[in-house]
Amino acid sequence: MRAIGAIAIMCMAVWFGAGTSVFAAQLTGAGASFPYPVLARWALAYRDETGIKVNYRSIGSGGGISQLEANTIDFGASEMPLDPVTLKKTGLVQFPVVVGGVIPVVNLKGIKPGEIKLSGSVLAKIYLGKITKWNSSEIARLNKGVKLPDQYISVVHRSDASGTTFTFTNYLSKISPDWKRAVGTGVSVSWPKGEGGKGNEGVASYVQNISGSIGYVEYAYALQNNMTYTLMENRNGFFVKPEAKSFQAATAGYNWAGSKDFYVVFTDQPGKKAWPIIGVTFILMHKVSTDLPAAKRTLNFFAWVYRSGGKSACELSYIPMPESAVKLIKQEWASQIKGPDGKPI
Repeated sequence: MRAIGAIAIMCMAVWFGAGTSVFAAQLTGAGASFPYPVLARWALAYRDETGIKVNYRSIGSGGGISQLEANTIDFGASEMPLDPVTLKKTGLVQFPVVVGGVIPVVNLKGIKPGEIKLSGSVLAKIYLGKITKWNSSEIARLNKGVKLPDQYISVVHRSDASGTTFTFTNYLSKISPDWKRAVGTGVSVSWPKGEGGKGNEGVASYVQNISGSIGYVEYAYALQNNMTYTLMENRNGFFVKPEAKSFQAATAGYNWAGSKDFYVVFTDQPGKKAWPIIGVTFILMHKVSTDLPAAKRTLNFFAWVYRSGGKSACELSYIPMPESAVKLIKQEWASQIKGPDGKPI
């Protein structure tokens, strides 16, 4: 089984036509805001190529799962993978579509992107309310030579049920016993302090408008909004920059064949160049579809994504799925997703 290929090879590839059948009806999805930038670009390209409109609403992972269970959408999207027991109970199937980084972003006058260094333990203490000022000794020790402001820290987090929050809190729970004990991991948690923004968009907006603030967003949002990101200390003790290379380093070598129902979390992975807070977007569908044409449209769209969407993903600093994973995903479709008659779609 080949591991995830080099990002340079995947992102330099030239992608051509999809050969997808055209259906008159539209395709609807909802869920995570994490992949919204790339899903929006995919949807435009797919419409131009096939005439099929893909409507995707960025409402948070929890909302996407709820709407899928209520049969109001064709597919959901979440960064929180569902475990095999939950998938069986709910009658859902999941498959990964793209990988990205969750990034701490700050609003500090005079501080440039990448100028501030943070560790996981310091980040946890900030969100726990144990570190309250930017010039605290624990932040200063990591940032010698940087003029830190004598300013209180305003914490910003997600207000909705969020896969990005799952990834962020999962990382903090691995790094900080205090965080794990007091708050834990989840799409929604009881935040010790801070302001809540809806979606990655809401967090980005709050951070941009609150001086002295810190928040967490998917990397594409930081890029699109010209936000000041921090460096992060990884598991090997190196401070790394958020970028495609460091996201790739965190997932390189992973054997997707070893995951049951694609249940995998990529936080706090080893590697000198690995970014420590990595999220995976999973697409969720019903195992048994009551709307066969809609299920076919959904699979056709994501087959096109795997075939023709890699370049767009790379341009937004997401990591596309490797061919080895795509092969397994299509095998999963054939064995797991069925029509009302019980036959594979």
